[in-house]
Amino acid sequence: MPELPEVETIARGLAKRVTGDVIESVWLGSKPEPLKSPARQIAATLENSRISGVRRMGKHIVIDLSQSWTASRKLRGKSSHKSSFKGDSHSTRAQWIVHLGMTGSILVCAPDAKVEKHTHLIAKLASGRELRFVDPRRFGRLSVSRNGDFEAGGFEPLDIDREEFVALFRGRKTPIKSALLNQKLLRGVGNIYADEALFRAGIRPRRQAASLTRERLERLYRSVQEVLKEAIALGGSSISDYVDADGDEGFFQLQHRVYGREGEACLVCKTPVKRVVIAGRSSHYCPRCQK
Repeated sequence: MPELPEVETIARGLAKRVTGDVIESVWLGSKPEPLKSPARQIAATLENSRISGVRRMGKHIVIDLSQSWTASRKLRGKSSHKSSFKGDSHSTRAQWIVHLGMTGSILVCAPDAKVEKHTHLIAKLASGRELRFVDPRRFGRLSVSRNGDFEAGGFEPLDIDREEFVALFRGRKTPIKSALLNQKLLRGVGNIYADEALFRAGIRPRRQAASLTRERLERLYRSVQEVLKEAIALGGSSISDYVDADGDEGFFQLQHRVYGREGEACLVCKTPVKRVVIAGRSSHYCPRCQK
């Protein structure tokens, strides 16, 4: 499942390529699973809306939309996404929210590009390009907020300060790995980056959060920040189906120190990396470097 760095990479790529464009029409597939909002509501919210920005919120891609009833009438039969849409006193704000699930991707395509088998949405843009949502396993979700008030819950890992981070985990009687994955606490951190951050902080994933000293929690705070920023700089980790908005893979998987390396030598002490299952999720760690 794409985690914070992958979603951030996709959101940044989309923001550069489609901000300012106008969605002229929307095609939705027949599969109901990807639709968290009704199909008619999604189409009505997206069509004739101007993309005013794209950002990440947790593991969600939030596409901000500007809508205007006067612009909607002007758009019919016109192709220029810069001159057709004019915001006015009747404009409203809405949001298109995309969760990629396990295998989802949202791509900017030429209209003559081959339509993949598991394409569930095609948004035709005034610029002549298309935004396509593809998801073979259909765990991804598409929804809209007409009021622009979508909230993902939890703290943003890259925005939370040290004191807030320490207070968030002190006293919690759950494994620290489970606490890091709790989206109601931190939004966006997933299995890969929790494992990598815990390794850099020297903390075993099964350690109870409440047992960690303030010093160790501060070390974990720094590790979470470092790992996420490094992963974003390298375009995320391409483990399975992840590609960015241009269809390109990331490179952070080449920097993994424990995740997916069960039985291989620790890059620091040469001890074989172990894998355990915590709350149904695989966790990788070095039994010597992590205490």
